[in-house]
Amino acid sequence: MASPSSPSPLTLDGRDWGTLLFLSLLWGGSFFFVGIAVKGLPPFTIVALRVVIASATLCLVLWARGMPLPFERRTLGLFLTMGLLNNVLPQTLIVWAQTHITSGAASILNATTPLFTVLIAHAFTQDERLTPAKLVGVGIGFGGVAAMMGPDAVAGLGSDLLAQGAILIATLSYGFAGVYGRRFVRYQLPPMTTAAGALMGASLLLIPLSLVFETPWTLPQPATEVWGAVFGLALLSTALAYALFYRLLGRAGASNLSLVTFLVPVSAILLGAGILGETLETRHLVGMALISCGLATLDGRPLRWLKPASASNG
Repeated sequence: MASPSSPSPLTLDGRDWGTLLFLSLLWGGSFFFVGIAVKGLPPFTIVALRVVIASATLCLVLWARGMPLPFERRTLGLFLTMGLLNNVLPQTLIVWAQTHITSGAASILNATTPLFTVLIAHAFTQDERLTPAKLVGVGIGFGGVAAMMGPDAVAGLGSDLLAQGAILIATLSYGFAGVYGRRFVRYQLPPMTTAAGALMGASLLLIPLSLVFETPWTLPQPATEVWGAVFGLALLSTALAYALFYRLLGRAGASNLSLVTFLVPVSAILLGAGILGETLETRHLVGMALISCGLATLDGRPLRWLKPASASNG
């Protein structure tokens, strides 16, 4: 039994699961948008445009609502650090890696995010401790992603170790960002304010990198579909997604929030089947079943339901 002073473990309720699913739809679309954007723009410029447009949009929304950003030294440091961990480092690495490896291989490697997050959360928090159920659930969920992507994607692993290492570093950075981002809860900042501030911090870091290393003013004019992908990436997969991200982070914690990476390939495949008429294969169904089992194990709710039944039968 936990001591009276021990914090209660953070869990997901029905509304949180719905938000997590919607977030997976928004971030699932980011791989699609990036796949188009890299055809006309280099990595730093893509990510810089992504966060600048997103932060400007959120700042306009906050201005319209009469909610100013807190420009204190303490919060500015938090915004810059969160922008580095959650945007600059991982998104630049992922965009660069997608120019070298397939999206299937990238999805599998991206699904290691929950593993890194539960380990980091165990080390740095009191209410997100590592449990056997979490480890088993992460393993099952990762297996589901691999099964869903199929043998071709798995065979692609090992073809470009540098790009694959870049995605693993990105997922590690996401893990630290999820745990670090919980600091905003202590300052009672609204989720949209936190999202706008972190994206503004990322913008301040990325704009110089883009200007110095890629000189975007010398690039050929991108095609219309490239600009469409950039705005989709900024408005849907960044501005809206991160407003939801920080809301859910305060309620459910970093470990639970990282489970979205298991749902992203599920959302992408279901969207392809529902909108584009793509065929659902057996491996997709097997992968979805494994991911569902992994999420249920991590959530722990089925085990809690079974305990009263076992007690009554005994």
